[in-house]
Amino acid sequence: MTPTNRIKFQDLQALNDRFEPLLSQRILEVIQSGQYVVGEQIREFEKEFCAFTGIGHTIGVSNGTNALELILRAYLEMGRIQKNDEILVPANTFIATFLAIVSQGLVPVPIDPEIPSFLPTADALEKKITPKTKGLVMVHLYGRTAYSRDIAALLDSKGMLLIEDNAQAVGSQFEGRKTGSLGGAAAHSFFPTKNLGALGDAGAVTTDDQELATIIRALAHYGRTGSHCYTYAGTNYRMAEIQAAALRVKLPHLDQDNNRRMALANTYLRNISHPDILLPKPENLAFHHTWHLFTILTKKRQHLVSYLDRKGIETAIHYATPPHRQPAFRNSMRHRSLPVTEKIHRETLSLPLYPTLSDKNIRYIIDTVNGW
Repeated sequence: MTPTNRIKFQDLQALNDRFEPLLSQRILEVIQSGQYVVGEQIREFEKEFCAFTGIGHTIGVSNGTNALELILRAYLEMGRIQKNDEILVPANTFIATFLAIVSQGLVPVPIDPEIPSFLPTADALEKKITPKTKGLVMVHLYGRTAYSRDIAALLDSKGMLLIEDNAQAVGSQFEGRKTGSLGGAAAHSFFPTKNLGALGDAGAVTTDDQELATIIRALAHYGRTGSHCYTYAGTNYRMAEIQAAALRVKLPHLDQDNNRRMALANTYLRNISHPDILLPKPENLAFHHTWHLFTILTKKRQHLVSYLDRKGIETAIHYATPPHRQPAFRNSMRHRSLPVTEKIHRETLSLPLYPTLSDKNIRYIIDTVNGW
């Protein structure tokens, strides 16, 4: 059955239209309030996000990359890590994860994941630990929960920090606990395309560590700790009131939206059967993944992209070139051998998956993919 219109990879207009007229009303209230920074909307969002995540502290910030930078900077201020320490990181993440580590004078150590989970194992992590290794940035990639008991036990035995990059996985769970509450601290992104998306850049840090939260809140506000007192050489990484207002409208619907994503992912997993396509590992559904992206692997990626485009289906590539092969890291990582990561980036393709994607359209996508 052919769709009436072209199937977008992501339809932000349709996603946001569901929240009208309340969304526009709340934005207008912010405009009329005259309070655009560090106001009531941010304070209330932080409380509500704490309740959603099951965590003690939320600090609203400017974006997800800044959130991760602030966590690392705060640990530096606390003496938990030092400049030039090594931080383990999945090799197949978006480059922002690497950039946040490097920006704080730390050394990212990329770890090859396994296929088809796209996530690194505890064994792979352990092989890369040296006396200079002080932590892991655990990336819940594509909305998949990366946490495991084995990884947690390994880090605990080595006295290493567990920092979550939860930019793509808000609402995902491990044994009933939300991602963003599994490590010492977590960075969240609310970029418009995320499962919980703002109307521009926005992010947050979550943690149960009171001292860490206090330092991060200060660092994000120029280092301010009191009236006219700036204890740290901080920066301006604050969330805007309008973004907090938009997030507050959407947050109560996030679990329902994530459930729709899970249902769509299940439909893909049950019905895509093309022999030249490798699907994500189905048993990972037990971890309550929220499927920010639905990624497949195929050695004939460009052929499939062109075919689906002719059939009216938009796709995307996340991501074409891995961080260690980017020009930004040509000097420090050009000799790294990460064959699994490089295979993933050569072959990965993301299919449409979002809450307003209709059953009719997902059926058409599946039939079209199987008919390739």
